[in-house]
Amino acid sequence: MTLSPRRRWLLFALALTAGVLNLVDRQIISVLKPTIAADLGWSDDDYGTLAAWFQAGAAFGFLAAGWLVDRLGAKWANAAGVAAWSLAAMTHGWAHSFSQFVLCRVGLGATESMGTPAGVKTIATIFPPNLRSLGFGLSNAMNSLGAILAPLAIPVVAAVWGWRAAFVLAGVVGLFWVAAWLLASRGVDFGDRQPTVEGNLVSGDKLFLKEGRTWTIALAKVLSDATWWLMLFWMPDYFNRQFGLSGTELGPPLALAYCGSAAGSLISGFAANRLLSSGWSANRTRKTLMLISALCVVPVPLALHVEGYWPAVGLMALTLAGHQGFSTNLFGLIADVTPRHKVGRVTGFGAFCGNLGGTAISKIAGLVLAAGLGYGPLFGFAAVSYLLALGWIQLTMPRIVPAEDTTSSHA
Repeated sequence: MTLSPRRRWLLFALALTAGVLNLVDRQIISVLKPTIAADLGWSDDDYGTLAAWFQAGAAFGFLAAGWLVDRLGAKWANAAGVAAWSLAAMTHGWAHSFSQFVLCRVGLGATESMGTPAGVKTIATIFPPNLRSLGFGLSNAMNSLGAILAPLAIPVVAAVWGWRAAFVLAGVVGLFWVAAWLLASRGVDFGDRQPTVEGNLVSGDKLFLKEGRTWTIALAKVLSDATWWLMLFWMPDYFNRQFGLSGTELGPPLALAYCGSAAGSLISGFAANRLLSSGWSANRTRKTLMLISALCVVPVPLALHVEGYWPAVGLMALTLAGHQGFSTNLFGLIADVTPRHKVGRVTGFGAFCGNLGGTAISKIAGLVLAAGLGYGPLFGFAAVSYLLALGWIQLTMPRIVPAEDTTSSHA
């Protein structure tokens, strides 16, 4: 595949926008949780159940999504994924009963599972190795932009047209994106589809599941993603419960907290690119930046003891920066050690495992809060989750070997 720099950066910009839409669509329900819960009579346990169903839909969707992305290639996987989750988002606008919302959340989770493997595969395909860390950093930063914009824009849309309109409008924007992507990628052959040399689907997946790197990434995703999903689904409730913020009052604190997420992505991506370019090995670069990122999350329990919500916003921003710094390098690790034609499946399976962790923490959070235990136990887990993930990576992958050195033995 030969892409002109202009076409490469145009496709990358559209891929970044898809990540923003992915995050905005899933975050609508958390930003509007107080409003929707009051309208439909949800309890904390009900909301935790909905969050868990979303995670379960996403988790099992990832099992098919990684394979589907490898089979379709980045071009068609991006179009199919965004179209599917945009339609799923729109269905929320017509849901009334709790069971209908469960179906909507499962559908959205399953279809949004295309986003992560398609995004990782797109970056791994259109960028050379020395630019991938920068690509992942920018990608995570733009995803964070969705988290920043959502709490600012969603309450305004809901205040003017009602909370149902927020879901419908988000879906419509996604369908316009699909048209733009198909126009921009017309005539491009990414050359990233699954080759036939591995045989059928079953034998190929058996090989990839037997590889140690797959399980290294999988458990690291379980531990790190659990904290991300905890923050994504429950941070608005934390500010509401701890400081009495609701509606448009939640916008500025949440937006500023997610600015930390964007900063962590950018800093980590640029740092990895700089260190790799200066001669640092992938092993030293990834693990050093992951350690720094993990340490950023350790102070999060202090958010339960500060006076006023602005210090809490700072701690949440630091936590989200730590997550995105860790995530940027974990995605970089996938691209480092995985042959290109397997990136979709390895990413998809890792995301499946990460969403299992998210499913568990979402339901556990609802039960912990319903039992009156507060956020202490949850933030305590978050504080150590990334250190545990890094410890697992070091234990099972003492040395990161780039895929170019392992293709013959692992491909």
